[in-house]
Amino acid sequence: MKEIILIKNGELALKGLNRRTFEDILMKNMRRRLEDLGSFKISPAQSTFTVEPLSEDVDLGEAFDRLSRVFGIAALSRAAAVEKDMEAILNTAGTYLKDQLSGASTFKVEAKRADKKFPLKSPEICMTLGGRILEEYPNLEVDVNNPDVTVFVEVRDKYAFIRGNQLKGAGGLPVGSSGRAALLISGGIDSPVAGWMMAKRGLELIAVHFASPPYTSPQAEMKVHSLLKKVAAYSGRIVLFTVPFTRIQEEIRKNCPEELFTLIMRRYMMKISGIIAQKEDCGALVTGESLAQVASQTIHAISCTDAAAPMPVFRPLIGMDKDDVIRLSRKIETFDISIKPYEDCCTIFTPKHPRTKPVLKFVEQAESVLDSETLIAEAVAGIKVLAIK
Repeated sequence: MKEIILIKNGELALKGLNRRTFEDILMKNMRRRLEDLGSFKISPAQSTFTVEPLSEDVDLGEAFDRLSRVFGIAALSRAAAVEKDMEAILNTAGTYLKDQLSGASTFKVEAKRADKKFPLKSPEICMTLGGRILEEYPNLEVDVNNPDVTVFVEVRDKYAFIRGNQLKGAGGLPVGSSGRAALLISGGIDSPVAGWMMAKRGLELIAVHFASPPYTSPQAEMKVHSLLKKVAAYSGRIVLFTVPFTRIQEEIRKNCPEELFTLIMRRYMMKISGIIAQKEDCGALVTGESLAQVASQTIHAISCTDAAAPMPVFRPLIGMDKDDVIRLSRKIETFDISIKPYEDCCTIFTPKHPRTKPVLKFVEQAESVLDSETLIAEAVAGIKVLAIK
């Protein structure tokens, strides 16, 4: 008996003439995620992929865990690959699925006969295998509507595959199928979740972080590295650009009205992130903003911020409650990192009474006293680059 992983690709099955492009990107992402575990053969067939280890020493459990976090996969399961012979199927199913069947009360059998030369039709496979399982597990009853375990047999060209219940995959679209975007990441709860959500829709991510030493610490930067590692477990490799932001913030504090500090700071972030994004062939910026969560995220403030961005700004959290964002952050294991008490550049020099309904022309007037060209050039020249896996 050979053991493989069966992958269901979900949303990709709805694609038209460009479906093969999406499938090729998904296979490339799967290979990249498994490359240090050994050799695998990944084969597409209709809406399914088979992932077959090519050596005995492959850790299939680790491979399964990694693939469960690859976007574009709707569901996955470990499966036994046996000869296309009913006796082989009968002899394997009960033993292979022992852990699932012994702890269940009800089951059903489903069969798919892709190879029409196989002598038994799908209903006959179900009845024959169901009878054998009832003999081997007298504690079980058949429940075709809501079974504890579904035993699935799929007869293909080379093998018959036997599997139990599927695990829900990460869903979404393969990373890279929707283009590239730059994620502005602070170190808080929201931005890692925003990056994860946009990666789920097929965007390949780079990340931009603004550091303001000595007001922000090296621990704050390490916190961002840890957050991106969690996101990269789903999105794949993320290149981080860390921008020195101290001088810009000090100049804003020295020369601009206090109530506009945060807004002008965010406009500079958009300008600098836009420069990086354009150099890196990105088509959009991504932020963790949520409407009216803080003063700089009112509809008026967002309009002023967007005016400084040279490309579209995606805000996947814009209509979400904080509780929903926290729930997602716990799911992707970023919450406990995000709440570590290290200052980031967004939490220093905050005004006591920020303007909630700013007017763009007045914001631009306040900003015009700054030597923007020099400040931005200095910040871009001091960027540090790091690849996060």
